[in-house]
Amino acid sequence: MFTRPFLAVQTSFWPFLLSLSLFSLTRNIVMWFRFKISFFRVLFAIFIVASIRFLWWKDFSRESIIGYHTHKLEFRLRIRMLFFILSEVCFFFSFFWAFYDAAIAPTIDIGIIWPPKGILPLRVYSVPLLNTVILLTRGITVTWAHHALINNFYNKSLVSLIVTVLLGAYFIVMQWVEYNEAAFAIADGVYGSTFFIATGFHGIHVTLGALFLLYVFINILQGKLLYNHHFSFEAAAWYWHFVDVVWLFLFLSVYWWGRL
Repeated sequence: MFTRPFLAVQTSFWPFLLSLSLFSLTRNIVMWFRFKISFFRVLFAIFIVASIRFLWWKDFSRESIIGYHTHKLEFRLRIRMLFFILSEVCFFFSFFWAFYDAAIAPTIDIGIIWPPKGILPLRVYSVPLLNTVILLTRGITVTWAHHALINNFYNKSLVSLIVTVLLGAYFIVMQWVEYNEAAFAIADGVYGSTFFIATGFHGIHVTLGALFLLYVFINILQGKLLYNHHFSFEAAAWYWHFVDVVWLFLFLSVYWWGRL
């Protein structure tokens, strides 16, 4: 059993490979926007990034099973996860800043009104409200799954995790329906750009959170997570709740307040 408080990290090529794959993904996205290259190249780059992340997580999970992750190391991992979420808060803060800057003091370019002239905002009490209900429900189900794992009710934890992932998938489907029903596009000025960028990145985060929980589901199914040793579950739950909070701010700001 590993007795030192921290793990002496061995040489790994995953950080280097992940950096190259992220650079390739960014480059392909820019080329797709600028030169209209095949979107298949973007999808392939996303697949490479996801594969490297999965393999890196697999090594990390193996270290935990062997016993390298002591309680002191797990505490440090929790701190780092909180800092990661804080960085995500700053990421979304920039979108809210852009939205409120344009909405509170609309310039003459958009008619000194908000929403801008010619923009028909989405109805608040339709798909956005339904997605909010779905969001609150999935927050309850993931909390239920966590408490079930702590109390050694693994079957209940697995069921609630599957329900949570399905609710996340349903949320994405409804957001896609909402995009198709929108009377404006991302190119329709500051309103369209802020709306689609903010809600679109939130949808990406929902997808990543669902994949994270699916990874946790597989680990529980294989018996790798225990009631007193399940940091990956806690990290996934924190990330999931963060995404929920972001949506609440989006609903109140962009959907409700933005159309007053």
